Amino acid sequence: MSGDVLLRAIDQYPTPFYLFDEGELHRQVAHLRSLLSPQIELCYAMKANSFVLQQAARDVERIEVCSPGEAYTCFELGIPDEKIVISGVHKDVAFIGETVCAHPGIARYTVESRAQFDLLCQAAHEAGRPISILMRLTSGNQFGIAADEVVELARRCKEEPLVEFCGIQHYSGTQKTSSKRIGRELRGIDRLIARLWEECGVRVAELEYGPGLPVSYYEPAEVARAEQDELIAALDGLLADMDFDGKVALELGRGMVASCGTYATGIVDTKSNETGNYAIVDGGKHQFVYYGNAMSMRQPPCALIPERIDGTPAPWNICGSLCTVTDIMVKQLEVCEPRVGDVLCFGRAGAYCMTEGISLFLSRDLPAVVMCDTEGNLRLVRKRLESWSLNSPTIVNGQIELSE
Repeated sequence: MSGDVLLRAIDQYPTPFYLFDEGELHRQVAHLRSLLSPQIELCYAMKANSFVLQQAARDVERIEVCSPGEAYTCFELGIPDEKIVISGVHKDVAFIGETVCAHPGIARYTVESRAQFDLLCQAAHEAGRPISILMRLTSGNQFGIAADEVVELARRCKEEPLVEFCGIQHYSGTQKTSSKRIGRELRGIDRLIARLWEECGVRVAELEYGPGLPVSYYEPAEVARAEQDELIAALDGLLADMDFDGKVALELGRGMVASCGTYATGIVDTKSNETGNYAIVDGGKHQFVYYGNAMSMRQPPCALIPERIDGTPAPWNICGSLCTVTDIMVKQLEVCEPRVGDVLCFGRAGAYCMTEGISLFLSRDLPAVVMCDTEGNLRLVRKRLESWSLNSPTIVNGQIELSE
């Protein structure tokens, strides 16, 4: 994020707020594509950041949604149905029935259990509409189904005229740094694909794979980029080595959007005691979470605005507005004379930093969201919200009134 854009945003909008850079998002997606073979498609899991959904959807072939709320967001924003993959470990019966009827162009539905398979078959029959499915292969946790069940359900698909088995989905974790582990996973998928053909004559047309590639939040930008590029190049080679020759879609949500976000929070108080120097900000960890919640143990990319270069840097602990000793955003940040009214800007905040926060804790206001377009223009996407109004009952004549 350029300094000019940050300064203009701070001048126009009260803190705390998120600032997302559309141009950086497009540049990052283009960079990822440049490292991959041209036939590989990209999938964006919108849980990483729903506020850049429209921008991301222009650059990728698929959008993965994991809840009715995420799906309705796509529908409201006009995301084409043919880009949407309905995923999620819990699929609501009413929502699936409604979606199959109202959105016949949905690209894929994932199957995470036998019950989900039955639910999807029933919805297709009741609507009289065909659907396309991906079997989610488990990686040994609550998500997906075992290889034997994939084979069994693939056989059943042959008896379901309205349910088309398209392929395999496999997400095995996040922040993975081992190309060897990815290689083992892909070889296992290859074996399953061969088994499906040998045992039940089912040909797998596509693989949607989430390699869980890491984003280095705390390293210098050039180091983080080099580490990511090396792993993606290795992944591309491993995919090329597979016996499988169908379509591949990679889910790289975190890697697409992490670099496009900045979180700005203002200093509202400063103090010192025998344990150190403290700056209290109007945001906090309820609004802003780096992966692994390791912010207080490591130094995230952070800039003080205005920057002071004529003083002597000293270590300051940056703490949020929550009434808990765990609300520490940075320990021992070396800055010059932080003052009330200054703003701290945290970089690489485009993925999960907002959505993983415990936003309603203490009923502090939710931060505003600002978008910077490719021309450098700023636009308020969401105004700051009073979170207390979201978790308080309505009182009428001294009685709690339930909303419809």
